[in-house]
Amino acid sequence: MEKFNRGIEVLKTLGFQVQVPREIFQRKRYLAGDDMERAKIVNRLFSDPGIKGIICARGGYGALRILNHLDWDLIRKNPKPFMGYSDITAILTAILSETGMPVLHGPHVVSLATADAKTLASFVDALSGSSKTIEIPDGKAIREGIGMGILKGGNLATLCHLLGTRFQPDFAEAVLFFEDIGEPAYKIDRMLTQMKLAGLFDKTHGVITGSFENCDNGEYIEEIVDECFDEYQVPVLFGLDAGHGKTNLSLCFGRMIKMDTMARKIQWV
Repeated sequence: MEKFNRGIEVLKTLGFQVQVPREIFQRKRYLAGDDMERAKIVNRLFSDPGIKGIICARGGYGALRILNHLDWDLIRKNPKPFMGYSDITAILTAILSETGMPVLHGPHVVSLATADAKTLASFVDALSGSSKTIEIPDGKAIREGIGMGILKGGNLATLCHLLGTRFQPDFAEAVLFFEDIGEPAYKIDRMLTQMKLAGLFDKTHGVITGSFENCDNGEYIEEIVDECFDEYQVPVLFGLDAGHGKTNLSLCFGRMIKMDTMARKIQWV
């Protein structure tokens, strides 16, 4: 709660008016309340014309459980910015597939409490629509080249859990972004291999990796990514500051981007 309240104050300091639904503080086991009730909050926020954007309080496994209870027709008819990351990837991916509405992969309220200046600036730029280019000076080109496609992706483990469901992601003609936390290298390998065997990467136009925090044998991840995408002959850029790391730059999923591994940058077009 301390971080949540600090995050709310950050939003207010940035100039946003904040409304907090009282129901988000409910509890059911390890969840923030009953599935249907949590979905009703999201549906209500989309239907309310007074709400101009939605930012998740935090990540959490329970996001996956509410997908079948969201009103996709209502969401499609009331487009507005929706932001979160980590397990919120499930909702971001579902919104994209069900409505075609762009979504924002970026901080949630709790992470805003300790966000650095780069994270905050990127957050404001993304919400204002002024985000055009992201420089990645410390990025590493695993495979050089230029790629264009719709930016999609998010948390790798969550994307993997959507396989075989109605909400399975479609990365055809997309630039794929993924990141993760707390997963040892062999699990990163296993998840990428499963997605590869499922054919998810067959028509992907490019790959960008984010942060891999607290991942055992993290020194292997670059090699794993290289091996996974070697046969596709698409540009692969390693090291965008987005995800669970200290800096979490905001990314607009569902919009066309151009990635350039030589210039180490991505730009929305």
